[in-house]
Amino acid sequence: MANENDSILLDILKRIPLFANLDPTLHHEIIQHIVLMYYPANYNLFKEGDDGDALYIIKKGMVQIFHEAKEEGDLPKKVAEITDNGFFGEMALVSDVPRNAAARTILDSEVFILSKQDFRNLLDSNTALAEQISATMIARLKENDQQK
Repeated sequence: MANENDSILLDILKRIPLFANLDPTLHHEIIQHIVLMYYPANYNLFKEGDDGDALYIIKKGMVQIFHEAKEEGDLPKKVAEITDNGFFGEMALVSDVPRNAAARTILDSEVFILSKQDFRNLLDSNTALAEQISATMIARLKENDQQK
C-alpha cells in the first residue's frame, strides 16, 4: 500500500511547480513526511483568512475551493473543484500569507497532507532540498514580476 501511495505522490509532486525540478531522492524525502487523512463529505478543511499551514493532495474524492459569503444571504462563490490527484495550498509551505479562499470536501475524501512545520523541519535538516526550493522560488518570483 505504501508503494502505491509513494507512486501516486511522486507523480503529483512532479506536477507541483515548487517541487517539479527536484531530484528523485529529494522527492522521496518529502514523501516520507506526507500523511494520508480521511475526511467525510462537507468537512471544512480551512476557512478564508486562516493561516496557511499545509499542502493538500487529493488521493480520492473532491474538494471545493470557494470564497465565503461576504454578507448574510449571499452564497459562497466557487473558485475550483479539485478531484483525484489534484493539489492545492502549496504556497502555504513557503509563505506566511493567510488563506485567500476556503476549502470543503464535497465527497468523502482521502487527502495527503504535508504540514508546513514538517516541510520546514525537512528544509532545516536537508540543505540540498532547501537550496533547490529557494532556487525554484526565486525563479517563480522573477517570472511573476516579468508577467506584470
